[in-house]
Amino acid sequence: MLFYTALSSSGHAVSSSTKNPVDTKNPVDRHPKKRSTLFLAYKIGVAEPANAPHTSLRKAVYNMSMQKMLGFILLWSALASAQSIQLVPIANNLSRPLFLTYSPDGSGRLFIVEQGGTIRIWQGGRLLAEPFLDVSNLVSCCGERGLLGLAFHPDFRQNNLFFINYTNRNGHTVIARYRANGNRAETNSAQILLTIEQPYANHNGGMIAFGPDGMLYIGVGDGGSGGDPLNAGQRLDTLLGKILRIDVNRGEGNRAYAIPPDNPVLAGRRSEIWSYGWRNPWRFSFDRQTGDMWVADVGQNAVEEINLQPASSKGGENYGWRIMEGDRCFNPPQNCRREGLIMPVLTYTHDQGRSVTGGYRYRGDAMPAFRGAYFYADYVSGRIWAAVPQGDRWQSREVLKTELNISSFGEDEQGELYVIDHRGTVYRMTQR
Repeated sequence: MLFYTALSSSGHAVSSSTKNPVDTKNPVDRHPKKRSTLFLAYKIGVAEPANAPHTSLRKAVYNMSMQKMLGFILLWSALASAQSIQLVPIANNLSRPLFLTYSPDGSGRLFIVEQGGTIRIWQGGRLLAEPFLDVSNLVSCCGERGLLGLAFHPDFRQNNLFFINYTNRNGHTVIARYRANGNRAETNSAQILLTIEQPYANHNGGMIAFGPDGMLYIGVGDGGSGGDPLNAGQRLDTLLGKILRIDVNRGEGNRAYAIPPDNPVLAGRRSEIWSYGWRNPWRFSFDRQTGDMWVADVGQNAVEEINLQPASSKGGENYGWRIMEGDRCFNPPQNCRREGLIMPVLTYTHDQGRSVTGGYRYRGDAMPAFRGAYFYADYVSGRIWAAVPQGDRWQSREVLKTELNISSFGEDEQGELYVIDHRGTVYRMTQR
């Protein structure tokens, strides 16, 4: 395969779940480009056996599929030909920044979350002096605690509502709603929607984001310590170790939110649960073109993982923790039962990094060679990878090695991407 051949020749060890062996006795296999093109054509259904009947319908499908194939080949060729990215700083002297997002109102504003409890605005090429929100008096910080997430309501232009995820003074997770007034939040508008008790200081998750369906998704870690001593990832009577899905547009009973009627029905579950088997989902995102959900889950001792939930999902999936760590058995360490578990689409081991940071599938215009690639990174090693589809698999290659502590990626309204260095700087990603 073209992409895998290019990767292996460059020495990168970032892996997909499977690899295709090369038969050196086969003349096609001795020519990687020919082999890759044929493999790709068969995988996406545009190459047919020589004796296949060619009806007009089959020819039409063939022509459409060929266009699709050529798009994939262009993307792969760009990545494999050593295209890389560079990072251009746009804001610095921040205090432990760990997320960036935009308000969906056409204002061009970027909002930068600082772990200690403040949200800053970047607008017109500069960082505004006054914070958008300051809840530092409510937040426990730092380590894995703090102000961890921010999401603007899809109808923010009309209702001015936004939501935050933070750990309170007791260390528990809080999801709260606020109202904005221009470049300042109305602190007296706060309404707590949900509080989740956290038994330990680590593995609080922290990501919140609205899906294409208008529902709010919330990433919650397994409660912390190490090895998931509560087995929270697999239990359905706790919100720990889950991704939740709630409707914030209405209340229900004594709750300030409602349970979407199409949430999955799982025996003995908390109704907010969308998926389970998570250790510490550190950043997830929705592909703005397809609606697919990408989730990075931080590993324990050996493996970091990236998971892909298609937009067609009805929820209820089990992503494996603590039975699995990435694509390996964890508890028990051997001969674990994998039936019914969803395996990651990408993994890497701790010789490449030790704490995955999830990113976005790129849909902007500034980096055409990377359009359609999924970016992710490692907080400890500073590596940034780009992954692209290869048939029913995904393959990655390292596109930049940095000295940064990459706490998050960010996306603006045009789909351009940003990298956040936890030590205090936000960078815009550009194509070299």
